[in-house]
Amino acid sequence: MPIVFVAASKLPTPFAIFNMHGFLDEDTGREHVALSLGEIANGEPVLGRLHSECLTGDALFSVRCDCGSQLEAALQAIASEGRGALLYLRQEGRGIGLLNKIRAYKLQDGGADTVEANERLGFDADQREYAICLPMLEHLGIKALRLMTNNPRKVIALVDMDIKVSERVPLHTGHNAHNHMYLATKANKLGHMIGNMHQGELA
Repeated sequence: MPIVFVAASKLPTPFAIFNMHGFLDEDTGREHVALSLGEIANGEPVLGRLHSECLTGDALFSVRCDCGSQLEAALQAIASEGRGALLYLRQEGRGIGLLNKIRAYKLQDGGADTVEANERLGFDADQREYAICLPMLEHLGIKALRLMTNNPRKVIALVDMDIKVSERVPLHTGHNAHNHMYLATKANKLGHMIGNMHQGELA
């Protein structure tokens, strides 16, 4: 996986002063970022999150998803603990890109759910891949995570890469009237563990 480290700097935020690590995927040209705080390379499980880019939720304050709230909650949790890492992955719209995401939103405006919309556009329900995380985690010296996620696919992907997930930390935030169907679809069709919306538990 041609993910190369480029540079690191400080990143002051309202939550903490993080270290920001920049990575380049030489195959796709995509630029990914990891934020770290505290001593994370000592072998102890690290509180962390794999967060896929969501311009609408993360930067434009959209409430039709829970992404922005999850990003903020994850950074706050890491800051409160004084130790952790967040990988910010450029995989907008579950990997279909921003413009296709807008096309999918238009289909959702007409009644399709988030899975149906992606599939009508010719995509899989979720096209993200997490192999890009391995060289990033290796660079940071992280071998085990306490993973903040509701998505079992992320846990499975990390375990398949021999990254230990010592704990899954639920991240239930940002629920509102605009995203109830979206969250229910994630629970019922994609297996996300979202409180009483979820129909089963992770094995």
